[in-house]
Amino acid sequence: MSKKKPTAAAAPPVELKAGYVADFISGQSVKDTPEERDAVQVFSRRLVEDYGYPKEHIQTRPQFRVRRRPSDEDKSYPVDIAVFKDPMKIEECLHIVVECKQKTRKDGINQLKLYLDMSPAEIGVWFNGDEHEYLRKVHHKDGRRTYEQLPNIPRHGQRIEDIGLYKRQDLRKPSNLKAVFRDLRNHLAGMTTGITRDEALAQEIINLLFCKILDEQETEPDQMVTFRAGVDEKPEAIRQRILKLFDRVKNATYEDVFVESDTINLDADSLRYVVGELQNYCVMDADRDAIGDAFEVFIGPALRGAEGQFFTPRNVVKMLVELVDPRPGEKIIDPACGSGGFLIAALEHVWAQLRQEGKRKDWTERQLMRREVEVATSCFRGLDKDAFLAKVCKAYMALIGDGRGGVFCANGLSRPEDWSFKVQDKIGLGEFDVVFSNPPFGQDIVVKGAPLLSQFEMAHKWKRDKATQEWENTGVLQEQQPPQLLFLERCLQLLRPGGRLGIVFPESLLGNPSYEHVHSFLRGRATLDVVVTMPESLFKTSGKGGTHTKVCVMVIRKTIDPQSKAIFMGDAKWCGHDSRGNPTLRKNDDGETVLLDDVPVIRERYHSLLAGGRKQDHLGFWLKRSEVQNNIFVPKYYNPEIAGRLELLKATHNVKSVRELVDEGILTVETGVEVGKMAYGTGKIPFIRTSDISNWEIKADFKHGVSDAIYDEWSSKLDVVAGDILMVKDGTYLVGTTAIVTESDLPMLFQSHLYRIRSLDHSVVDPFVLLAVLNTSIVKAQIRAKQFTQDIIDTLGRRLLELKLPLPKEKKLREKVAIETRKLIETRIALRNRAQEIPREIEDGTFEFLDD
Repeated sequence: MSKKKPTAAAAPPVELKAGYVADFISGQSVKDTPEERDAVQVFSRRLVEDYGYPKEHIQTRPQFRVRRRPSDEDKSYPVDIAVFKDPMKIEECLHIVVECKQKTRKDGINQLKLYLDMSPAEIGVWFNGDEHEYLRKVHHKDGRRTYEQLPNIPRHGQRIEDIGLYKRQDLRKPSNLKAVFRDLRNHLAGMTTGITRDEALAQEIINLLFCKILDEQETEPDQMVTFRAGVDEKPEAIRQRILKLFDRVKNATYEDVFVESDTINLDADSLRYVVGELQNYCVMDADRDAIGDAFEVFIGPALRGAEGQFFTPRNVVKMLVELVDPRPGEKIIDPACGSGGFLIAALEHVWAQLRQEGKRKDWTERQLMRREVEVATSCFRGLDKDAFLAKVCKAYMALIGDGRGGVFCANGLSRPEDWSFKVQDKIGLGEFDVVFSNPPFGQDIVVKGAPLLSQFEMAHKWKRDKATQEWENTGVLQEQQPPQLLFLERCLQLLRPGGRLGIVFPESLLGNPSYEHVHSFLRGRATLDVVVTMPESLFKTSGKGGTHTKVCVMVIRKTIDPQSKAIFMGDAKWCGHDSRGNPTLRKNDDGETVLLDDVPVIRERYHSLLAGGRKQDHLGFWLKRSEVQNNIFVPKYYNPEIAGRLELLKATHNVKSVRELVDEGILTVETGVEVGKMAYGTGKIPFIRTSDISNWEIKADFKHGVSDAIYDEWSSKLDVVAGDILMVKDGTYLVGTTAIVTESDLPMLFQSHLYRIRSLDHSVVDPFVLLAVLNTSIVKAQIRAKQFTQDIIDTLGRRLLELKLPLPKEKKLREKVAIETRKLIETRIALRNRAQEIPREIEDGTFEFLDD
């Protein structure tokens, strides 16, 4: 074989174009495909950072190629990643080939074996971003080649025979623990015999993590670790060693997390796979965020959305913890702790303050650690009625550093006297300085039973006093109640006077009139300090997983504070991921790929305003309590940017609200009717629904028609004439969409989710000018600010009347807008009508060709 010249050092990074990423090894610009982003770049980084291979020994771009057949001179098979024994990168020194193109295990391994057959490489890796296979090529004396599975690949400078022979000091901090755990989960879900449910898989990985942690804690630096899988070891021998380690976990160190009946149920081959993949790493050295990422990979799919269980994204957890600002020595609880996200973040927040205190007071490392454990043990408490999640929380707390003894499996809504003696000994009402909670919520989740409900005022019926207009508890118990309202009250019950609550709650509480009695309840007991609304994608983890329910985060103090003059408000439009769970990445003006995430910006804005900063926009502003209108606490409703824009428009426009124009007799506003589904399809008269409105016009192919009789019954109650404007009132994405009615659209009926806006004086407000004005960016911004969430569906409601319309002062400008808008609509109608005529003419043979 001919020798290849040494390859030059990796090229410096090049400027990236849209749709490209920088190759980790070569620095070259490569197309941003899922294969490249999730597999090639991830494993390239792992080779360098986890296995210690120098970049100079690795080739990705240009791709190294192998022959199709042994006799070929040309090399035509491109290898995704090639690892060499030295920086010369000659073919004879090819050590490892990595295949990332094939997505399925079968195809990937077949392709990998082909590369190994046609090259001198001894080790092969198939990795698709979700799972892997490690193979060793074995040459036999009779000329045969076979392939053996490896538990892992050797580190740089290590022999294959040394895999699994690790001393404690050899373990490395993982660079991407989430990717490793995703690999493990996908392999176990597809390959493990007898265990397929996410909860069971999560429990298995928790058990093994504790084995790994205990082994790291107990093994001296120069001693061989027990949590290992060697090349020639039988899988059953590995399994027996891990089972003995787990017995020590249960009986010696973490007996309050596990019970005697707990065991590891993975089959020997699956256990070898997991141990082989984790054995290189020191999990104790992993970043705490990395452990959280890893937990989410296994725990996230096990959460039951039908029971209101959703992971709170850690950027939101971190923001809320900083807004509440728990201090060392304060008692902290989460009565619906789930997997422990808030408790962990709060513990880290408190520990950071302890480290600062220790630095000021010159504490030793031992003094600091003792103080950290004391705080975690004595000040942190958690409850969850789900035994699995309570165990997860205990495990998470133990992995981070302790506090697990304060976590219990118990219903946070139960009567305190019904809790176990262990719980009653550690948790009582009125004992806590800080409460965090993301309580379960959902349309179909209810709490029943008089003994439980009778503890809560929120479980009773309320009515408004006609004289005082204040809401009062009638003393009549409801038969059932959604859990989020009860948890809100339980959180306040747990707080001491002056204590602080940080809670995630459905946004509908902030603006829905049906929750006004809750506002009254809170006003008499607490002070609302912070409200931040989240985008609806917050709890969407995939296309099908999670929920679209819009939520907010609130900070509430258990005190009535007349000195507090303002509420901090923020409206996050981006939370770092979209409704499929994918990162919201976008190129900025400088061509850099950035993550769209308003959550940390809002957190920083809060601190800035507290320190006297002056910048205020939708990402953070002070709202005077005296400016709160109609018990509406939705931040976007008070967006200061909108008020500023409207003020500037007053120089050139008459800015009038819809209500003013209605009061002056210039406009009327009505909503439509509901004819019932049985009326659909009974005739050809259009029954216009929200989906029939698009691009300023009513679709010609409307979905439902009704009979003449149904039309006659309803049209006398609500007529429609040419020049009327229909606007979508309720929905998710269509709220505010408008269309103008023309003669060709009549006759018609329209549903109750639409407004009919009619101009009674065209000389003051021409319908075509009104159509254009309703579609200006400033009116659209107001519509978004005034459409509130009712669980999942948004509604504009009667807040339509609050919209301020910028009507041009100059008469000639208004006339020009009216003429151009009318011409546009009439042209489109003519084209639409012609589009309907052509198919009919083709069918009946009357279509005529016109000469150019």
